[in-house]
Amino acid sequence: MASRTASPLVHPDAQDFDLIKIMRALTDPIRLSIVFTLAARPGLACSGFRQDLTPSVLTRHFRVLREAGVIRQHDEGNRRVNTLRKEELDTRFPGLIDMVLRECADQVTPPGDADCA
Repeated sequence: MASRTASPLVHPDAQDFDLIKIMRALTDPIRLSIVFTLAARPGLACSGFRQDLTPSVLTRHFRVLREAGVIRQHDEGNRRVNTLRKEELDTRFPGLIDMVLRECADQVTPPGDADCA
């Protein structure tokens, strides 16, 4: 099956995680809500997020998170599935994601019942 994109998805190795790049990725409220949603609902397809944003805007936010190492994406048919790289992040930066999720819980809109399929 042919790839959905012209170029391969870039995922940094855990040993190459850059804390500053990760923190920059997490400063945006939309990206933070994506991370919060993935913590609650791992394996969510891109179509399951923020219906109020255009696909191109969401794509950019997913790319920033992916290239920082916060999420992993893979294609399943015509869907792009997203997972939080919590285990890898916890190995490199213990407790970081838990702390971010705890601190922002009252600032982020909880995941809704968007289509996950």
